[in-house]
Amino acid sequence: MADDDLKKYRDDSIERISTYKHNESLQEASRSFFEQIGIGKADYVYNFFWLGIPIIQIPQDVLALQEIIWGSKPDLIIETGIAWGGSLIFSASMLAILEGCGMIENAQVVGIDIDIREHTWQGLNNHPLKNKITMIQGSSIDDKIISQVKQIAAGKKRVMVCLDSNHTHDHVLAELRGYAPLVSIGCYCMVGDTIIEDAPDQMCSQRPWGKNNSPKTAVWKFLEENNNFTIDKTIDEKLLVTGSPDGYLKRTK
Repeated sequence: MADDDLKKYRDDSIERISTYKHNESLQEASRSFFEQIGIGKADYVYNFFWLGIPIIQIPQDVLALQEIIWGSKPDLIIETGIAWGGSLIFSASMLAILEGCGMIENAQVVGIDIDIREHTWQGLNNHPLKNKITMIQGSSIDDKIISQVKQIAAGKKRVMVCLDSNHTHDHVLAELRGYAPLVSIGCYCMVGDTIIEDAPDQMCSQRPWGKNNSPKTAVWKFLEENNNFTIDKTIDEKLLVTGSPDGYLKRTK
């Protein structure tokens, strides 16, 4: 595809996306779909795998992350929250593609979780992409672990962060304060499950987080403190169904 054709394609896409937020029937369909796929109803996010490993994500968000990684070309992706490890494998596979295309070198994914289950250790350590992944067990807001990650980041050219562990306001805000400063200009800090703030109460009734105590409220507070990031609203608007509204933070300075 010629450069002019690609530019027109992108421009057409941007113009089309700009109409979605004003399309009430489309927005209502999006809200209805999200409510039906949620935890305790369809449990939709538990149905998907990435290269053989469960990835507990809404597929639209995975596609958005693919676009972000390809466009920003990080050589380090820091992730908090591992679960089964599918997100780590996804990130590792994207970095492997960028390396294979000669765009980056010596790329690495760092995953942090307070409790890495035995099946996760085995699944990731037996995976063909295991050499691209470093797992750290412990609290993501522990100063020693943040220092350890900072040491790893010091040797990298471009850094991206994905926060998806404990979803309480205080925990996510502490993660943002600890890891967002590592993000390179033009790269992103993605905050997962900001949708908790907008979700029906019953979806989080058995959790320590919920409305007014969520990743989204942490994002809002963080942005009051830090003007180096902006919310990339175009991602929310084009995905229509996302677990991370207001959660795609782009570092601009």
